[in-house]
Amino acid sequence: MRLGTTATTLLAATFALVGISAPTAGADGTPACKVDYTVNDWGAGFTASVTIGNLGGSPINGWRLTYSYAGNQTLQQGWNGTWSQSGQAVTVAGLPWNATVPPSGSVTTGANFAYSGSNAEPTDFAVNGSPCNGTTPPPPPPPPDGPAPALQVSGNHFVDADGKTVTLHGVNRSGAEFACVQGNGIFDGPVDAASVAAIKSWHANAVRVPLNEDCWLALSDVKPQYAGATYQNAIKDYVNLLHQNGLAAIVELHWTHGQYTGNSAGCSDVNATCQKPMPDAQYAPTFWSQVATAFKGDDSTVFDLFNEPYPDRATANGWTCLRDGGTCPGITYSVAGTQSLVNAVRAAGADNVIMVGGLAYTNDLSQWLTYAPTDPRHNLAASWHSYNFNTCSSSSCWDSQIAPVAAQVPLVAGEIGENDCGHSYVDGLMSWLDRHAASYLAWTWNTWDCSTGPALITSYDGTPTAFGAGIRAHFASF
Repeated sequence: MRLGTTATTLLAATFALVGISAPTAGADGTPACKVDYTVNDWGAGFTASVTIGNLGGSPINGWRLTYSYAGNQTLQQGWNGTWSQSGQAVTVAGLPWNATVPPSGSVTTGANFAYSGSNAEPTDFAVNGSPCNGTTPPPPPPPPDGPAPALQVSGNHFVDADGKTVTLHGVNRSGAEFACVQGNGIFDGPVDAASVAAIKSWHANAVRVPLNEDCWLALSDVKPQYAGATYQNAIKDYVNLLHQNGLAAIVELHWTHGQYTGNSAGCSDVNATCQKPMPDAQYAPTFWSQVATAFKGDDSTVFDLFNEPYPDRATANGWTCLRDGGTCPGITYSVAGTQSLVNAVRAAGADNVIMVGGLAYTNDLSQWLTYAPTDPRHNLAASWHSYNFNTCSSSSCWDSQIAPVAAQVPLVAGEIGENDCGHSYVDGLMSWLDRHAASYLAWTWNTWDCSTGPALITSYDGTPTAFGAGIRAHFASF
């Protein structure tokens, strides 16, 4: 992710709101739902607005709502559903376009009624024959404690030390890429045992940790208390804590050195204070040599070479620049290509899995198979990022560009998300990734405003945003 700095009053109306709802969806298909019933009453009639909310981890398909009135309320007309009435019993069925209520989603329908006398609120709402009583289903228990998987590439998937297939589902923990260089510490928010337990409670098995080149290498632009050995030890301690909780770690190079003021520049600063189009030849190989030395022998830690390359915004030969580096037209500093970074990792004696991205902020993998670096360990995975605002954001693009890569090597969508505080885009994306046995990690486990970017939580205890609720529900469904 590129970090940057998101009632009408009706006279003579009476409003009533009740929240009622059903147990968690179980093996028998019982839906977990909540009904919000709102009334605009003008004395001889009223408008009823009914919202069905899905509290479970699976979609409610083909919903049929039933409830009863106690008086002489008589249906006049309805909308956003097929309404009918028999005596005091009312039935509403979904239409083809709103028949499915996704996890953490809702659907609203309404109708006009005539009546005289009393207009008591109904209390017997049911969906598909099961009561809706407002009880939020308890989450599934978190995965049991155990060691983090030691990962290796086998064909187009990961396996652990026992040869068992492992698919990563997790979150990004942003902070270590920017706090240190901004002089505010090393992380953004807590990184203690309780915060890791909250991540694990979402049924995650991996955490991606963005890093800053200048901070790791203790370059002069970083305050000494947040640089060098202090920074490195903090990262290693956090990775060890993740492993103790059974979580794999992905450490990735996010912000790097090198002055770039060309197309799509994030800043004009030579220091690692923003996203650059490519890693720099001056420091990035040293960074990866040191990181590889720190984590070699720890196969539960994956190396993601560079966050979001975009040399294609600066040069016509983007794929060549990505792999070979050197002098790339349009980029004013000497570039470290992915081949040189793979070489630096392997020369340090580390055989860890390495993730390699593509172009267009690693959203374009169209020529990844042609320009992948050579790895003597044959332990490479493809890194891909997917957001609703990216160019390759449709299933047709995924089928044509991404699926061929996923058929050859492990595919890790290191960042997925959307910038509308919802989860409709990632719902479809995660389903597609599941069908292709790919790994994915959501951006980001930080308490930011999800209307300005994809933030998963409102509290580090794991309370989700509306966007995060969709991710959590999907993880819990595994």
